[in-house]
Amino acid sequence: IALEDDKREEFNKIEQELEKLSHKFSENVLDATKKFEKLITDKKEIEGLPPSALGLFAQAAVSKGNENATADAGPWLITLDAPSYLPVMQHAKNRALREEVYRAYLSRASSGDLDNTAIIDQILKLRLEKAKLLGYSNYAEVSMATKMATVEKADELLEKLRSASWAPAVQDIEDLKSFAKNQGAAEADSLTHWDVTFWSERLRESKYDINEEELRPYFSLPKVMDGLFRLAKTLFGIDVVPADGVAPVWNSDVRFYCVKDSSGTPTAYFYFDPYSRPSEKRGGAWMDEVFSRSRVMAQKGSSVRLPVAQMVCNQTPPVGDKPSLMTFREVETVFHEFGHALQHMLTKEDEGLVAGIRNIEWDAVELPSQFMENWCYHRDTLMSIAKHYQTGETLPEDVYKKLLAARTFRAGSLSLRQLKFATVDLELHTKYVPGGTESIYDVDQRVSIKTQVIPPLPEDRFLCSFSHIFAGGYAAGYYSYKWAEVLSADAFSAFEDAGLDDIKAVKETGQRFRNTILALGGGKAPLQVFVAFRGREPSPEPLLRHNGLLAASA
Repeated sequence: IALEDDKREEFNKIEQELEKLSHKFSENVLDATKKFEKLITDKKEIEGLPPSALGLFAQAAVSKGNENATADAGPWLITLDAPSYLPVMQHAKNRALREEVYRAYLSRASSGDLDNTAIIDQILKLRLEKAKLLGYSNYAEVSMATKMATVEKADELLEKLRSASWAPAVQDIEDLKSFAKNQGAAEADSLTHWDVTFWSERLRESKYDINEEELRPYFSLPKVMDGLFRLAKTLFGIDVVPADGVAPVWNSDVRFYCVKDSSGTPTAYFYFDPYSRPSEKRGGAWMDEVFSRSRVMAQKGSSVRLPVAQMVCNQTPPVGDKPSLMTFREVETVFHEFGHALQHMLTKEDEGLVAGIRNIEWDAVELPSQFMENWCYHRDTLMSIAKHYQTGETLPEDVYKKLLAARTFRAGSLSLRQLKFATVDLELHTKYVPGGTESIYDVDQRVSIKTQVIPPLPEDRFLCSFSHIFAGGYAAGYYSYKWAEVLSADAFSAFEDAGLDDIKAVKETGQRFRNTILALGGGKAPLQVFVAFRGREPSPEPLLRHNGLLAASA
């Protein structure tokens, strides 16, 4: 940091203090989450909850000294951890239980020794001081200095998406009320926060009736990967071929692949570690680099070191003759991670520090990954991988249509929820004055008027557990989730404009995507790269169209 001695010292002090405060914020959220426990002994109180949740609650009860607890007979211990909280909100018929758990969740870390209110104020105060030290007028400007967006552009995008999402979100609530009324629910006319998730789940079941588990036989990992590699060949002119044995692996299940260009020349390699090993690796899925493309690090006799990636998932392992079977969400995840891997592997940047995904702005790095997810909903792509592993039968057409329709289910409401988080984040880091007349909760309530169809409770304290912006990397950056969705939807719409059934046009557009988005890495500003591909700046319209919200904004 190019600051004078005393200013640099002050900057370092602020950084250290912010680190301490963020850590304390996290600890308080964790402790407050652990603090809530509700032991239930009467099975009527937990009616509607699936066996998997009851098993989890019984397990929690055992860990707290009720050694005879079982999923069938109880007792059941409910906590505020996500695997416990979410099933209660989605499935518990007991409205009073939903209310109690919702209110507890909403007020985490907002009272007593674990109150984060003063910590939030201090974090915001120090971030503002840091911004002023660096010559910026607010912290959002500091955050945006290393991102694709500007404060104005982010604000403008959030408002465009908000106005397009409002009417559909209002309609979502009306639909829920009608549905609840038809089901004879006493609360139908006065649905509130602890009812929405429950009735949304019932409506989703009645409309789409998609059981993730029943879809698994249609998505076997070998078929999915074959289809993904075929798609990559069509779009980007590459061949992905097995190269097992060429490099050492850390587990016998790990596969090694070589990526070749159209002339058959190797251009990259990657490891694929597909299966769950709970004792050895964390959950989730990710892509990471092993080596980046680099001219400086080239071996003797070669002009460049080729990139090597690793893709890690947590699929169910194969059993006997039965291959690893995936949920549709897991299929999307594999496509997503392969998108990241493609940007790492198909880079043409020879300087290691800007090759692949390196040095790409935070709000642009998800473009290729989310772009690839769109192909999961493309009929021909999906039908080419969705084959029953025993009979070879293709996924039934009506199931495909349900998957497509479910994609836009309650899109207005889900969009508004993310927009609320993004807007309150920007407000707190631009207009809010620490120690001024408006409290952080006033800001939250003010933002909520425009982003929540059902007004928040006056005692809403969600900010006290908003870890993304107070203890994660998303301070004045939460908007980037939506920004990346806009970029990826707009990129995919270039293929729609060209004609998804016109193979020649798809190949030409894919080559353009490869030569810009995938090839240029962090060596060129992402807006310039996007314009080079799309011929114009990003538009939110394709995202609104994909989410079924465009008519509402017209």
